[in-house]
Order: sequence, then structure tokens, then C-alpha cells
Amino acid sequence: MKDAGILFIDDEIVREILSMKETIKVVEEAFREKGIGKVIMPSKLYVTIDRFKGDFRVMPAYLKASNIAGVKIVSVYPNNPKLHGLPTVMAIVELLDPETGRPLCIMDGTWLTAMRTGAAGGVAVKYLARVDSNIIGIVGAGVQARTQLKALNVVLKDIDFVKVYDIIRAKSRKYAKDMEESLGVEVRVAENLEEAVRGVDILVTTTPSTKPIIRDEWIDEGVHINAIGADAPGKQELDPVILKRAKIVVDDLEQACHSGEVNVPLSKGIISKEDIYAELGELVAGLKPGRTSNEEITVFDSTGLAIQDIATAWLVYREAIKRGLGRELN
Repeated sequence: MKDAGILFIDDEIVREILSMKETIKVVEEAFREKGIGKVIMPSKLYVTIDRFKGDFRVMPAYLKASNIAGVKIVSVYPNNPKLHGLPTVMAIVELLDPETGRPLCIMDGTWLTAMRTGAAGGVAVKYLARVDSNIIGIVGAGVQARTQLKALNVVLKDIDFVKVYDIIRAKSRKYAKDMEESLGVEVRVAENLEEAVRGVDILVTTTPSTKPIIRDEWIDEGVHINAIGADAPGKQELDPVILKRAKIVVDDLEQACHSGEVNVPLSKGIISKEDIYAELGELVAGLKPGRTSNEEITVFDSTGLAIQDIATAWLVYREAIKRGLGRELN
């Protein structure tokens, strides 16, 4: 490529290149770098557009050890599928040369966002779930529910079966059919939310709820929860009593306190920052242990970090160059 050129990588190429196994690998390394203090990542900037009930977020990062840099702009509009036939989440990533600041690449970040979030859930399960976990509960049957299960299928030795619940039953049925065909795991459609949650080893919540939907009495000792849906101020999916019982691990302390599963309980004084055990990067870097008993309840509060996006995008960029994929823009 010419020095002045910028490589454009579209959604089709991103999907062709990204595998969940490789995504988990680079995302885990990104968390390790964060754990040892080798990243520069300003807080996610939100611009809320109340008129259309959506927002967009600006997410820059530089990973010092990997020497990679870039920024993602991502929009989140929950009404898009129903009103406009568009995805809830859409994104663009720009990669920069850390030495000169020159733009190197622009790529579609929509599928990349789904994959890197799923990968973070997989990393969390690796460090926080019981090693014998084999029954999975999935709440919400959208895109993120799919990549979360893809990641669990990579990191778990065996999945006995999966239970899925979505308020739109047709989505649950389609999810079950698609995931059984693509992953070869048994997926059962739960009749109600409680059925999807009770008796699981790992629970994954992927809804945009702004009030608790997972009740404390449904959660047994030893369960691990990937709380994925709460990624903006005011959102929450879990009964705060669950958090009081659990070992809480966040992806980023400042960001989680502002917009993660813990943000509402913190603002109401139900929990304090001292109740948060660690950041995931601290576990990956070996600075703190993850799960220490089969009885403890563990919660991973995922808000989504720019380091995940940039690490994954550079994986795509390097592989695209190697394969001669993408289109050069002058």
C-alpha cells in the first residue's frame, strides 16, 4: 500500500476474518495490559440524543505494550430494529499509526463490537466461573446473546444445554434453532424468565433494561453471571441484593460506576465502591485471584472498553493486509 493510503475494511471482510477463538486471545491480552497499567484509555464519551432515544459514544485507546492505537465511534439506538430495520448497535473504527498519528485504516465496527463483547464474556468465564459449569442461561436473544454463547462454547470444556428467554418468543425460537445449527449445542426455549435463570451454572443477561429483572431468589450459590446489558447510566438487570451476595468484577472501575450494572445501586447507596472486588485485567494479569470457591457467586459487569475494540480491529487489519483484502482510499 502507498504511505498516503487508508485501508477500508467492510463488514463482510470483518466477518470473514474474525473467529471467536482469536478474538478471545487478543481481548484477553488487552485486559492483561490494562491490568499492568500499560494502556491509555480515556473514559467513554456519551452524546445522548433524547429526541430519537439513542446515543453515540466515542472510545479512544492506546495499548503501550502492543503499540496499537485507534478510536471507535458507536451508536446505540434500541428502537432501530422496530422502526427502521437497522441494527441497535452500529460502529466505525479508525486505526492510527502510534508513531506518526497517520490514519491507517477505517473499518466497519458493528460485528467487531459484538464479537469483542462476547470475547470479554468468555474471558470472564475463564477466570470466574466454576470449571464444571455446563448449564447456561441466556436472557435476551439478540446479537449479543449469540456472540456470548459463541465465546462460552470456546472456553468451556462442555455445555450440557442452554436455556434462552426473550420477551419476544419468536426471537427465542430462532435463537435456539440458529445456535443449535451453528454450534451443535442443545438450546431450550424457556417458558418464562424464572425458568431461564433457575438451576444454571452461568447466567448471561443481554437486555437494555432500566430496572432489575433477575430476582435474587433465583440465583443459587456457585453461579457466575455475565451482566452485559447495562452499558449506560440508568441501566440495570440484576436485583441489587445479588450484588451484595457476589464477588463483583468490572471491566473498568470508573466506567462501570458511571454506566455499568453497578451504577444504579451505587447511586442509591445500596453498594459502595469497596464492594467491587477487582477489574478483570487484574485477574488476567495475576494480581488478584478469580473464583476461589465453588460456593461463591461471581458477577462480571461488562460496559465495553475501547481496548477491546482496538485490539480486535488491529487483528482484523493485520490479517486483511496479509490476505490482500480491503480497498485502499486515497
